[in-house]
Formats: sequence, C-alpha cells, structure tokens
Amino acid sequence: MIDLHMHSMFSDGSMTPEELIAEAATLGLKGVALTDHDSVAGIPRFLEAAQAAGVPAIAGVEVSADIEVGTLHVLGYGVDYTNREFLEHLRWIREGRNSRNQEMLQKLNRLGLRLTIDDVQRHAGADVVARPHFAQALIAKGYVKDKREAFERYLAKGKPGYAERRRLNPEATMELLRMAGGLPVIAHPFTLKRTVKEMKPLLAHLKQFGLAGVEVYYSEHNRSWERSYLKLCKEFGLIATGGSDFHGTISPGIKMGKGIGTLNVPDEVWEALQQELTRS
Repeated sequence: MIDLHMHSMFSDGSMTPEELIAEAATLGLKGVALTDHDSVAGIPRFLEAAQAAGVPAIAGVEVSADIEVGTLHVLGYGVDYTNREFLEHLRWIREGRNSRNQEMLQKLNRLGLRLTIDDVQRHAGADVVARPHFAQALIAKGYVKDKREAFERYLAKGKPGYAERRRLNPEATMELLRMAGGLPVIAHPFTLKRTVKEMKPLLAHLKQFGLAGVEVYYSEHNRSWERSYLKLCKEFGLIATGGSDFHGTISPGIKMGKGIGTLNVPDEVWEALQQELTRS
C-alpha cells in the first residue's frame, strides 16, 4: 500500500512532515510523497524523517492551473526543491493566494460573517493560508458545522465567498514542473468535469508539454472511474498514480493510505513512478 498525495502543516494539512512519516511507518506504507500546495518547504524534513524511519519517500508538490472548465490541480513528483527558479515561481503563486485571501475575507464579511485574517491564520500552518483554513475559522466561529458545509455554502467555486487567484495556464504548469525535474501528473481528474471522451484531447495536448501521468486511484474515485482513467493512461502512454489526499484532522474522513476506507493504491504504481523518474 502506498500514498502519493498528502499534505502537511506547510500547506493545508494538520500534521508536521515528521508526523506524516510516523503515521506512514505505523501503517507499513511502501512509498509516500508529500505534495503540499504551492510549497516545498516541508520536503527536507519529510525526506529526512523518511530516511530515518526507513520509509521510501519522494519530493512532491501540488500546483493549481488556470483552466476554463472544472478544476485542474497538477502533482509534481521528484521535483528539485532547491531549484531557485522553481522556488521563485512558487513564491509568485503564493503571493497571489495572499491577495485572494483578502478578497475572500471581504466577501465573507459582507455576508455578515465576522472573520479577521488572524482568525484564519490561527488555523494555518507554516507556509500557505488556503480555503480549508477559512473553513476551520468558520467552524470555530459557529457559522458552519464542518468543512463540507463551509465549502458548499461559501468557499467553493461559484459560491459567495469564493475568489479567484493567480495561476499559470496548464501548459506553463507542465513546463514549470518539468523545468524543476519533476513529473507532472493530473490530480483527482474527476474535478476536471469532463467525460472520458472529453478528456482525450486535453491529455493529448498536455502530453506535448510534459504531462507524465494521471492520478487514477483517489479517495473519491469509484471503481468505474478507476477503470476509465487507467484505460486512458494506457491509451496515451501515461503513468497511473494514486493517493488519498490526506490532510489530517482538517479532513477527518480521509485516512492515510486508505482514503475513505476503500482506497488501495497498488504497489506497482510506486515501481512505475520510480522507473519514469529514472528515465527522466
């Protein structure tokens, strides 16, 4: 069992990199990746803890791309987390988050929800303030009962508290991750809001810019989706990856390695990823 999609306190997770590795070791995971949003600040601690614990681990990141329909998040595996140009691009993206957070705060205040940026940052980690932290602040204030309600009522795209933020286009996102030595993989492809037929031209196009894979195995994917996405990977010569999207207590229904309880990322996914990283 492996898990190639998890978040630490350096983005919107509740656990330190060391705590993630400790949990992975307890579960006996055969391979893990830290994929914080727009940040690789937790990677050195994650890899050091993994080496000490004997848990196979690789550096990762998750970057949002600007796309007209649906939502496109791209996982980057094996990135050089010391690459200065890469770090500068991530800093530029995070600065866009700051502007967006202020706009969201203003929108929520106009709705009568009395939040300050301090209220939100109180729930944030070390590097990134994101929508899940807004959700935690809304829960703490008693405005909503859980994260799902916070997003459905206020924070999801199209809801009254949502604001857009700075992103690269899909092509530039692929090139950014490749420039840093990483393998770009489309995360949770169901959020693209496309049928399998509609995904084909997108995959063909993005492969020209460095797309390496698709996250086939994911907490919210059913078996039918897994089969369809796996078939797409075979058709386009892409690697199939998988992960839980673990956030700790921020998303209590998602367990590391197991997702909502039915996730099972095959061990051969780790082997295929390692082979692709060696080739690249």
